[in-house]
Amino acid sequence: MTEQWWRDAVIYQVYPRSFADGNGDGVGDVAGIRARLGHLRDLGVDAIWMSPWYPSPMADAGYDVSDFRDIDPVFGTLAEAEALITEAHECGIRIIIDIVPNHVSSEHPWFKAALKSESAKERDYFWFRKSQNMPTNWTGEFGGTTWTRIDDDTWYLHLFTPEQPDLNWEHPDVQAEFESILRFWFDRGADGIRIDSAALLFKDPELPEVTGGEPHPFHDLDAVHGVYRAWRRIADEYSDRALIGEVWMPDVERFTNYLRPDELHAAFNFDLLGCAWDPYKMRLSINRTLESHAHIGAPPTWVLSNHDVTRHVTRYGRADTTFSFENNLDGTPVDLELGTRRARAAALLTLSLPGSAYVYQGEELGLWENETIPADQLQDPMYARRGHSRDGCRVPLPWSGDEPPYAFSRAEPWLPQPAEWKDRTVQAQTGDPSSMLELYRTAIRLREFTDQHLTWLDLGAEVLAYTRGTDFACVLNLSGVPVPLPEHQAILLASSPLDGALLPRDTAVWLRL
Repeated sequence: MTEQWWRDAVIYQVYPRSFADGNGDGVGDVAGIRARLGHLRDLGVDAIWMSPWYPSPMADAGYDVSDFRDIDPVFGTLAEAEALITEAHECGIRIIIDIVPNHVSSEHPWFKAALKSESAKERDYFWFRKSQNMPTNWTGEFGGTTWTRIDDDTWYLHLFTPEQPDLNWEHPDVQAEFESILRFWFDRGADGIRIDSAALLFKDPELPEVTGGEPHPFHDLDAVHGVYRAWRRIADEYSDRALIGEVWMPDVERFTNYLRPDELHAAFNFDLLGCAWDPYKMRLSINRTLESHAHIGAPPTWVLSNHDVTRHVTRYGRADTTFSFENNLDGTPVDLELGTRRARAAALLTLSLPGSAYVYQGEELGLWENETIPADQLQDPMYARRGHSRDGCRVPLPWSGDEPPYAFSRAEPWLPQPAEWKDRTVQAQTGDPSSMLELYRTAIRLREFTDQHLTWLDLGAEVLAYTRGTDFACVLNLSGVPVPLPEHQAILLASSPLDGALLPRDTAVWLRL
């Protein structure tokens, strides 16, 4: 990959606590990632996105950062992180790191100084307000209130947990600090920045109340674009650096504003992730994504799972195959065989669509959501507020062996692994042509498209079929019966065995035309 690598890369998300444990304490770390780089090289990914690895009290799994210029001791050292970047580059893999600009940890030096004195300059770096009552009725991103009282008449704002005070992005010191943090990591070889909660930075200073149907006064305010224009100027000073935003937004036009030529290089497209396993809705989602991104000249992105959402093997095995944070389906029946079949087909779909594809660690192994974690072992702060825990998708990976911890660690993992994962280890799947792992390895190896355009084929309303260029087609059968394949020269890859000359339901195939 050369310039603008982010436009068609396969990017693998590493959740450091759960990828691999190098020091044997039950928690994943940088040493474990370095030791397992060969897995990612063999998988064929172009880049790794590292979820936060900074010093943190871990009130929200590391998204409450106390120092953006170091590594938390549970994960290792800054020197180890620098070595990982170097070693990944030697494997031909780029590194994207996670920046969390909306808030910091309540243990961050700025916030600690702000609490000590009303006259501290750092108090202006946050949203402190004097009020006898809670300043607003805003609901937090995890549910619950967004203000915490520190004395009789003083409150501070936090859109997430009380341990994550929101920064005041109107203040030039806040803007300058994050510009310095970007340079810090670019200077250490980071190839990209993933921006957490990218639309939340600015708040309406009038702090209006929220009533039903009104836009949130802390979401997608126009001032945020000035920040990303400044960040883009910094990224452009370096070679081949990318800014990638986490932008959850239903309004397509507002979403693509973040992708204007002088702002972010790419943004996560969650439209297909939340879409039902339905041919009409999926086609609409794909068209909407392609058209909106083409209009502004930005690369589409495709993602099926990440550290915040229910794994798609589980989602696709439910009667309701959609995902949203408001729709808690925990504990509803799951047909894992069906979910796995659909997940295999979805992999061939997303890996052949124009743009970049994201792979969340473990999806290449066909892992499902672990919904059997005892309540007293759940660590996600969302659980107490919404009754849904994201821990089920964050369970440590199984590498080898027939029982937990599956060579993830020498100690008991920080979250329990299902006994049924013994057939889902990297060791068990390597070399098995029918395995999910070999499906991903083969698809990524074959994924070479020179034509970035997609042309739909008409094979019926319940079949998604398209070409990329003149000699490649992907066909996904979402009907209830087998369907005939279009005329072709060869079958490159199928997500499940074919039924003679027919494509079974919930099966995708790549064809050479």
